[in-house]
Amino acid sequence: MAHHALDFAAATDIGRRRKVNEDSALAGPRLLAVADGMGGHPHGDVASRTAVTALAGHALGGDPAAGLAAAVAGIAARLDELGRQKPELAHMGTTLTAMAWDGTRFAIAHIGDSRAYLLRAGELVQLTRDHTMVQSLVDAGRLTPAEAARHPQRSALVRALQSEQSGEPDVFRHDARPGDRYLLCSDGVSGPVPPEALRDALAAAARPADAVARLVDLALRAGGPDNITCVVADVVPAGGAPEREPVLLGAAAPDAGPGPLARLARRLRRA
Repeated sequence: MAHHALDFAAATDIGRRRKVNEDSALAGPRLLAVADGMGGHPHGDVASRTAVTALAGHALGGDPAAGLAAAVAGIAARLDELGRQKPELAHMGTTLTAMAWDGTRFAIAHIGDSRAYLLRAGELVQLTRDHTMVQSLVDAGRLTPAEAARHPQRSALVRALQSEQSGEPDVFRHDARPGDRYLLCSDGVSGPVPPEALRDALAAAARPADAVARLVDLALRAGGPDNITCVVADVVPAGGAPEREPVLLGAAAPDAGPGPLARLARRLRRA
């Protein structure tokens, strides 16, 4: 297809039960990403912020898929470095789901249980596969998807970006079509909100900004058990999207954290 553009919006909320927002998000005309700091581990907010700000500052080059793979490897190295420099940051980790847009298709890099979805012609399709113990049991036929959704260990990750022991991401390409709507979200959205409600909210919203507002509201109404973060992007004709600067949200927001990461975030916001 001819080159198209992205109309995008993003939102985050701390939820009703957490004291810190450990999610980070990036939304821009060429790059979308959601990272969720690992629950039960120290400094998940630092890990997700490191992932998203490093990704935002990485030049993807002519091959976005190769560029994303290199960026994820750089993030893993940076988490290792931080863990060695500051012992309190050892073992911190994060999920990362990122989509790089070249005007006709996406390159997608994914590790953990944040998700990417496609709404096309009214049908919602999950593009990523969760790297969780429960999903492995579903794949092996030992659990049904319905049982997995209720499993007490459904958030236990088998792969993540983590200091000392990062796993490899899934990296693949996806052909887009005009009219497609994409959702990236942390499990604070996909966990409490069932797929049918996700689909209905995405289908009913006129604009990406309306969609992210609906999704945050649904997750809060479902109890808001975790941090809530989502990015929605529409494929529109070239010139059909309002011009916007990339935005960083959650733990990666320019005023969310001290030191060099926050300064990098402020530079990216101005870029």
